[in-house]
Amino acid sequence: QVQLVESGGGLVQAGGSLRLSCAASGRTFSNYAMGWFRQAPGKEREFVAAINWSDNTYYADSVKGRFTISRDYAKSTVYLQMNSLTPEDATVYYCAANSNLYQLRSGYRSYDYWGQGTQVTVSS
Repeated sequence: QVQLVESGGGLVQAGGSLRLSCAASGRTFSNYAMGWFRQAPGKEREFVAAINWSDNTYYADSVKGRFTISRDYAKSTVYLQMNSLTPEDATVYYCAANSNLYQLRSGYRSYDYWGQGTQVTVSS
């Protein structure tokens, strides 16, 4: 089992940037593909980005070119750099781990472990 703890959320003006972090503990970090999702109240969890064991990445069309996912194996941490933020990006962001380390999946059911979420607020 792996435990995930997100941080880095907060309030930012439209056009600004934030970097989210997700620290993993428990089982070996390199055994997992990692993903970021977001979920607004009353809506389904939405895929944002994924990264696999060989650092291949995959993005939702809505964030491509603005967001970057990366991972630091030494720190067992995955990051989501978010640039050019808009009010439509404001919601709770979740980190997730997929036990199949080769996969780059957008479906939330492919992920086995989840963090508690971190709130991102974007003022217009």
